Amino acid sequence: MKMELHVFKGGVHPPQSKHTKDCATVLMGVPSKVVIPMVQHIGAPCQPVVKKGDPVKVGQLIGDTEAFVSAPIYSSVSGTVTSVESRIISGSSPIVCVEIAPDGRQEVFEGVKPPVVDSQEAFLKAVRASGLTGLGGAGFPTHIKLNPPKETKVDTLIINAAECEPYITSDNRECIENTPAIVEGIRQVMKWTEIPRAIIGVEDNKPEAIKKLSEAISAIPEIKVCSLKSRYPQGAEKMLIFALTGRQVPPGKLPADAACIVMNVGSVSFLANYLKTGMPLIKKRLTVDGSAVKNPKNVEVLIGTSIQEVIDFCGGFSTEPSKIIMGGPMMGVALPSLEIPIIKNNNAILALDEKKAAIPEESPCIRCGRCVKACPMNLLPFELDRLVKANDFESIGQYNITDCIECGSCVYACPAKRLIVQSIRLGKDHLRRTVKK
Repeated sequence: MKMELHVFKGGVHPPQSKHTKDCATVLMGVPSKVVIPMVQHIGAPCQPVVKKGDPVKVGQLIGDTEAFVSAPIYSSVSGTVTSVESRIISGSSPIVCVEIAPDGRQEVFEGVKPPVVDSQEAFLKAVRASGLTGLGGAGFPTHIKLNPPKETKVDTLIINAAECEPYITSDNRECIENTPAIVEGIRQVMKWTEIPRAIIGVEDNKPEAIKKLSEAISAIPEIKVCSLKSRYPQGAEKMLIFALTGRQVPPGKLPADAACIVMNVGSVSFLANYLKTGMPLIKKRLTVDGSAVKNPKNVEVLIGTSIQEVIDFCGGFSTEPSKIIMGGPMMGVALPSLEIPIIKNNNAILALDEKKAAIPEESPCIRCGRCVKACPMNLLPFELDRLVKANDFESIGQYNITDCIECGSCVYACPAKRLIVQSIRLGKDHLRRTVKK
């Protein structure tokens, strides 16, 4: 029986630029050093449990905290801790980092073994111990996501394989290369959380992934694969939930309030492997692409590897990059340095030449309404932009600025090239600082 699909309001159709969709994942191997930040998730930072001079092995715990919203952090290499110090990684706040010099042997820590899971409590404990956070977005600790309030009745597990950002194909390769693990991970989550059905959402520009996933679940009626129209931001959590179920997540609420839990396709694949091996989250698949990259690839990278070494593995630059982006061109973050390390929720590194990275000059807003039509959250982006630029921060809350998912659809659609998302981020930051006071 064919599923009924729903079309969310707004969205845009940027060039897909999926140049690496047919590039099988290659293993990068051990870098010259790893720098592992103690903040790789939403919530409380981890505290280092190692010190300078300590020997460590692959999969050994190096950071943890007793805070509720958190996830432990593990060494991705065997070697020696060379420093534990605060560094500026991205943004302006220093983050405690553990630097390790690899010994090249990649000896596995003796405590790495499959967890014993015989109850929901044991399952959630294992998920936390794995270090898993959302691998496709903000890095929310997965064990908390899988344990919503008891009064919330979740009936649908949604697997996000939409991958709607231009350039990025790492999830597509996950679907093609690790199909059995994806299905097993879904079944484990459904079993221990007692969620009765699962839907895998994949955009229709990934026919091979859709075919492999559909074949893998053909004898499992509780799991469906749904082909979605390619439309940005189809992979955003709230858009995906609406497209697949017709349900809307209320403002300020979580997917569980719409009886859904959303997991990235890489998250369920990793979870299946962790339950079999006990090896925690120490590596990440990335798409490395862009007009300045010599040999674009999908690469499996050890967490803590510098972007410089990842770029070098891809042949370096074909031309001088004007901008390096962590993530996709719509929602990614421009980076100040190539020494920034790869962390858990990274899914792409883009290096763009001067032409591709050029920012058009803003011109006055002509009130054409294209940003309103493109906004999937039913906001008035032009008005938020105006209020922030006028320093009218008392009014921005009335226009639901916190509902903005910063997808960039408004900027893409704007003929005046207004930098609306930047204004909205400034407005959100002002509100956060005001609330803290």
